Amino acid sequence: MAFHRQPNTFVDLVNIKVSDLSRALTFYQEIIGFQMLERSERSATLTANGRTPLLVIEQPDPVIAKQPRTTGLYHFALLLPSRADLGRFLNHLLQSGYPLQGASDHLVSEAIYFADPDGNGVEVYADRPSSSWDWSNGEVKMSTEPIHAENLLAEGKDEPWTALPPETILGHIHLHVANLFEAETFYIEGLGFNVVARLGNQALFISTGNYHHHIGLNTWNGVGAPTPPEHSVGLKWFSLTYPSEEVRAKTVNRLETIGFQVERKHGEEWVIDPSGNHIRLLVDAS
Repeated sequence: MAFHRQPNTFVDLVNIKVSDLSRALTFYQEIIGFQMLERSERSATLTANGRTPLLVIEQPDPVIAKQPRTTGLYHFALLLPSRADLGRFLNHLLQSGYPLQGASDHLVSEAIYFADPDGNGVEVYADRPSSSWDWSNGEVKMSTEPIHAENLLAEGKDEPWTALPPETILGHIHLHVANLFEAETFYIEGLGFNVVARLGNQALFISTGNYHHHIGLNTWNGVGAPTPPEHSVGLKWFSLTYPSEEVRAKTVNRLETIGFQVERKHGEEWVIDPSGNHIRLLVDAS
């Protein structure tokens, strides 16, 4: 999981909105296996290792259901430390009877897809060894192939799933955007990511440090999709962690140079992408 530490820039925390905090907590703790880190009346912070926050869930007041055909969260993705862990998780999901939306072999990784009770997309995945990834002209080969479920289940059958492994991290986030060209300008020229794969003119995968992707961007909800209402279920914000204050400062300067306003509050830098997604820019404190 070296792609998610210095000198790379990566996603490390996501805040999502739900309609019923108690119901969401049952799902995220019992189905996925998060631990509680902090809890208030309307929000909770969840962790895999008891120390590092990975997910904040929040119930706005008032709140409305997730709005279709808007920008925002497609899914956030939890990266497990091993394929055996993914096999244990798949077995656990099947035994629980929780509905799956899909499972795919992407060549660089194997992934399981589902949604929380409010329709917020979730991916749980395990990477294949980076030495096996096929790179050509700066882009990595990814595909969507059937997963080898029986083999995966066999690899994880020796131990039951009891909780997320402590080494679990936030592997990437995938966003619906309104305009792919505008998104590419913002995330590449502004935030400093590199394009590593394209899916026609509908999706873009970007990263730092030659990861297969820290962020996915797509227009599958329609070109020109509107930003959802502030109090609807969905993404509230996510954090990007930069390797140093110097790198973050250069990022802020690039963003402002190309016309994006960076808001400074409480020692943090915040920016909104062209599709209305809120991003917190942090510096690695490790």
